[in-house]
Amino acid sequence: MGVIFDNLDVWSEALLGTLVLFFAGGALALILGIIVGAMRVSPVPIARAVGTFYVSAIRNTPLTLVFFAFVFALPPLLGLRLTGDVSLTLGICALGVYTATYVAEAIRSGVNTVPVGQAEAARALGLGFGQVMSLVVLPQAFRSVIPPMMSVFIALLKNTTVAAGFSIVNLGSVRNYLSERGENAFIVILWVMVVFVALVLLLSWLQRSLENRWRVAR
Repeated sequence: MGVIFDNLDVWSEALLGTLVLFFAGGALALILGIIVGAMRVSPVPIARAVGTFYVSAIRNTPLTLVFFAFVFALPPLLGLRLTGDVSLTLGICALGVYTATYVAEAIRSGVNTVPVGQAEAARALGLGFGQVMSLVVLPQAFRSVIPPMMSVFIALLKNTTVAAGFSIVNLGSVRNYLSERGENAFIVILWVMVVFVALVLLLSWLQRSLENRWRVAR
């Protein structure tokens, strides 16, 4: 336990960095994923084409390359100086944009589980596409996509370690910092694994809680 208590400053900063990347990246991915998922099932051909292109292009690109594009290629185009805060913000954007493709596909699969007749009935009542999606389809779709959606966010949590290669402090970069203090790298990696297992178990507990609550609501 000494490797933790003797370096609480490093561990706390790294854990905070991971949580910021996870929650901020997850929020961005959820918002963007819902929009793209709605575009994927939109009756408008152009919207479907744009949504399909976005998902196909980003999802089939390695996350490391997405980070390279945001952290190294984008700042010169925007005239940004690569500071710690800027790197963190760009890392959040990279994670959010990448994860949004998986959120969109989970949303699309959930939408497909909703009977078509319900959407048709809502349109017959005079509701527009946006109202049909927000009031009728998405509330039901969200219940069926809890397991795949939680898998997406578990993957997002583990993907935050990629940011360590781009000078963004998180649990993935703990080993480098503690190696400079003479700590055993193998022991540090084991403790990082323990922290991630604990966080994933917490997300799994949240998944079960949501499933049980919404199963009763049905």
